[in-house]
Formats: sequence, C-alpha cells, structure tokens
Amino acid sequence: MLNVSKNSIAGKVDITKYRSFKSLKYYKTGKIFARLLLIALGIFILVMFVPWTQNIQSRGYITTLQPEQRPQTIPSVIAGRIEKWYVREGNFVKKGDTILRISEIKDAYFDPNLLANTEQQIKAKELTANSYMEKVKSLDNQIDALLQTKRLKEEQADNYIQQAQLKIQSDSIDFEAAKTNYDIAERQFKRMEQLYEQGLKSLTDLETKKLKLQETQAKLISAENKLLGSKNQLLNARVERKSIERQYRDKLSKAESEKYASLSSMYDAEAIVTKMQNQYMNYSVRQGFYFITAPQDGYVTKAIRSGLGETVKEGEKLVSVMPALYDLAVEMYVTPVDLPLVQKGQTVRFMFDGWPTVVFSGWPDMSFGTFGGRVVAIDNFISENGKYRILVAPDPGDKPWPAELRVGSGATGMALLKNVPIWYELWRQLNGFPPDYYQGKDKNTSLAEKDKK
Repeated sequence: MLNVSKNSIAGKVDITKYRSFKSLKYYKTGKIFARLLLIALGIFILVMFVPWTQNIQSRGYITTLQPEQRPQTIPSVIAGRIEKWYVREGNFVKKGDTILRISEIKDAYFDPNLLANTEQQIKAKELTANSYMEKVKSLDNQIDALLQTKRLKEEQADNYIQQAQLKIQSDSIDFEAAKTNYDIAERQFKRMEQLYEQGLKSLTDLETKKLKLQETQAKLISAENKLLGSKNQLLNARVERKSIERQYRDKLSKAESEKYASLSSMYDAEAIVTKMQNQYMNYSVRQGFYFITAPQDGYVTKAIRSGLGETVKEGEKLVSVMPALYDLAVEMYVTPVDLPLVQKGQTVRFMFDGWPTVVFSGWPDMSFGTFGGRVVAIDNFISENGKYRILVAPDPGDKPWPAELRVGSGATGMALLKNVPIWYELWRQLNGFPPDYYQGKDKNTSLAEKDKK
C-alpha cells in the first residue's frame, strides 16, 4: 500500500536536476497544445463557411457535335465481290475518292453490253408505240371518212324518201282523177242505157258509152296500181335509210374497236418503254455502285472486309472512315435523380484521359488541368444503361480543348451546380439529400437568347 503524503517538496528540492520530474510536470507544452487546438478549431469553423460548389460527376467519352462528323462505316449498296483496294488504313481520302472496287455476282447483270442491249430494246419498243400511234391516226381518218360517207348516204336516202312521198302525192291525185272520170263515165252509161230503152238513143251510142266506161275503169285500176307502187317505193326508201344507218354503224363500231385496241396496245408499249427506261437507269446507277467512294474528307481507319475475291452482301459494312474536320463534344450520362439539376447551357468541367489534372471538386477555380464545357443537348428518353444522355460542347468563353484529343477517349465531367457553405454540403451528404435545384434566371435567360441567335 502506497504511503502518499500531503507534504510538498516544492522549494525544498531542485526538481530540474531530475529527468523524471521534468517529464511529469512541464506546463509550457500543455499551453502550446491548447493554443493549437483553439487555432485548429477556429480554422475549422472558418472553413465550414467557405463556399463550396455542388456538382454532379459522371464518366463519358469524347464524340463529335454534329452527327455527320462522327466515325462512319461505308456499306456496300449491292452484293458483289471485292476486286481491288485503292487505299490502305490510315490514308487520307477526299470526298468522291475511290476506296475499293467490287464486281457483279448476280447472273442477271453479267452481260457486259447490258446497257447497250437495254437501250436497243427501248428503241424497238418506242418504234412499236409509234407504229400503234400511226395506226390510230389512220383509223381516225377512216372513221372521219365513214362519217362523211354516212352523212352523204343518209342525205341521198332522205332525197329518195322525199321523192317517193311526192310521187305518192302525184299518183294519189291521178288516182282521184281516174275515180272521178270513172264515176262520170258510169253515170253517163246509165243515162245512155235508159235513153236506149226509151228508144231515144241508138245502140251505137250505148256501145260507145260502154266502151268509154271500160276505158275509164282501166285507167282507174292503172292509177291505183301506180299509187300502190309509189307507196311501195316509199317503204323501200325508208328501209334503205335504215339499212344505211345499220351498215355504217357496224363499220364505225368496227373501226372504233380497232382504234381503241390500237390505243391499248400503244399504251402497253409506252408502259413497257417507261419500265425499260427505269430499268436502264437502275442498271446505269448500279454500275456506279461498283466503286465504293468516300462520302466526305477523312481518314480510312479500318478495313472491315479485307482481301481480294471476298463476296459481300447488300448493306454489309466494308470500311470505316473518320471525318477530317469535326467539332468535339463529350457524351456523358447522369442518373434520373440528377436529371432535373442539369439544364441546357449549364457549365461543366472536364478531366480528359491522358492530361494531368489536380482537381478540387468543390472549388473549380482552383483545379488545374480541367477544361470547360456547356450542355447543348439533353435526351428526353432514358438510355439502355438506365441513365440519361447529355451532350456537352466546348465553352467558347473558356480555354480551348487540347488539339490532340481524339474521338472515343474518356473524360470525367463535373456539372457545376449551386454554391453553398461547406457545413451545408457536409450536412447534406450525411443526411443523403440530393444537391439543391438551382436555376439562375438571368444566366439561363441570356443563354437561351444566345441559343436562339
């Protein structure tokens, strides 16, 4: 058991001569440590009020701003066989330069004189169509002649009918005159017969009246017969008129039938000519597809189908070309919860693969090796990876991006949001709250006006 005394040795023993006492009691070190703690606490409190820029970090890769500036593969429009390569990988080609040539593999296009033969067939069909046209013109002339002849024949038949009608009138008058003469002769014969019976007239006079009666009766029968003949002529003239109409109607119908048949044949020939002309143009355009040309200035990056004699299908990719002139952009993806925080025209800082970077995510002005960009497009539909795609172009007000950047290299982007104190950011991170939704009116308005211009 320790015997601890309340008596102090202070002033009685020089404790500075003993190392143990020096280690146990040294008040100056404790004061310095306390001051350091106070200073550190003050600095920590001050740092808690330092502005911190909230941001959304995302990984992406470099692409081009315009769709036509991105790497593209050139397909084969037709099926064929590779015959010759005119370039190699890495060569620079101008728009229209020939990259390779393919040959035909379909038997329908093997004929070396395919265009010339097709052109001859077109000319032959055109002559056929012209012949039908001339036949149609001839039939039109024939129809006109038949119509004119029909009109003359009808006029002639109408004249015959009129003559027959007039002749009937004349014969009717003669018949009536003969009937009158017969009646008179009959009355005279009866009176003469009465006078003869009374003995006032001789037999000779009676026989003379009887003879005259027989003559007038004969004339009456002749006039009636003549009238009936005239009526028969009128009927014959009318029948002839109908016969002319029927005859020329048959002739005109036959001529018009031949005309329409010729028109139908002519239209069929013209349709065949049009079809063959279309086929001729298809053959001509198809021969132009034997040569695969560069769609724009660029570099041949990869030959997808190599070698000679290889057959390719329609639409199969042959070679890839990277355009020579392009505007860089970064394609990055953000989560759905962060999508409302990203706005068109928003500032983004990038760290490119291969460029040394010292980054302070909360203080972009103090970061080294980062480059600025602005959001130019935001997808409205979610991508296959469950995130939304945004496209960021270089910021014209910031330093330009490195000229050595290539399409496809990686980039890490930080979309800058609202400026908040560090204590607020720590509190937000500890509670798992999302960044503040911030939208500067003046800034976004000026950006929108700039986009409209």
